[in-house]
Amino acid sequence: MDISVVVPLYNEDESLPELIAWIDDVMQKHNFSYEAIFIDDGSTDRSWQVITELKLRFASIRAIKFRRNYGKSAALNVGFAAAQGDVVITMDADLQDSPDEIPALYSRIKDEGYDVISGWKKKRYDPITKTIPTKLFNAATRKMSGIQLNDFNCGLKAYRHDVIKTIEVYGEMHRYIPVLAKWAGFSKIGEQVVEHRARKYGVTKFGLSRFINGFLDLMSIFFVGKFGKRPMHFFGSLGVLSFFLGIIMAIYIMVEKQVHIWNNLPYRNSTDQPLFYLALVAIVVGSQMFLAGFVAELVGRNAPERNQYLIEKEIN
Repeated sequence: MDISVVVPLYNEDESLPELIAWIDDVMQKHNFSYEAIFIDDGSTDRSWQVITELKLRFASIRAIKFRRNYGKSAALNVGFAAAQGDVVITMDADLQDSPDEIPALYSRIKDEGYDVISGWKKKRYDPITKTIPTKLFNAATRKMSGIQLNDFNCGLKAYRHDVIKTIEVYGEMHRYIPVLAKWAGFSKIGEQVVEHRARKYGVTKFGLSRFINGFLDLMSIFFVGKFGKRPMHFFGSLGVLSFFLGIIMAIYIMVEKQVHIWNNLPYRNSTDQPLFYLALVAIVVGSQMFLAGFVAELVGRNAPERNQYLIEKEIN
């Protein structure tokens, strides 16, 4: 099969007939064999009923319905597990992503050898309350990941089959899939300008809380990707640094007091100095962080996946 189109959706019953008809038209024109996988993320409208009716007209439709709303990342993860196509394309169900982009995205993966192609909605129709935070997140993600993409959060993306079968998407990590792919060893990641269409039906399903959750997930990706198999390098380094900083401050306090005694100068008790308490906190925190790294290392060494590594090729 050439293409799997994975479409997560939540309360999008009005747009679904137009979307699948548009996808099918594009596929027929370019002679692609395809499947359209709709993941109903616990919709409370007629979305599932509409999908069931559309299945009678379009045999390429496959669908999965959650019992409740789990979020876009969960929907994509389930969709990726079900996808069978050589190239997997994701798009939103609200018609703001154009299926006409599919052939070009497919070509970038199949013909040019990319692992991931991320869409870039260069001209957007979103309100400023959404575009400004998005720009900030894109800048932060570029800085932390080293991946030079302008629009990490674009729902229109294309993936090589191996990529979606390797990564796991959860939390709010759907916007950071290129980062997950890079940490998994898929380094050929590109970008393509795509059309962003104004919303035709309904309202956006995302609130401001997604930006907070997205930032926390970005920190999780960065930490797990860099230190997941060697937590002692992170906690131990910070712990040792904090511990010795505390020791240096404590030595300074003692030396200063002794110098005042030798020269018959007035001096304060050690416990009367703020530096004493800073030194104490630094020593305690340093010890705790070192122990946390030690415990994390023990847990990691006993984890069943501690020696699982992604192998691209092998010759026997």
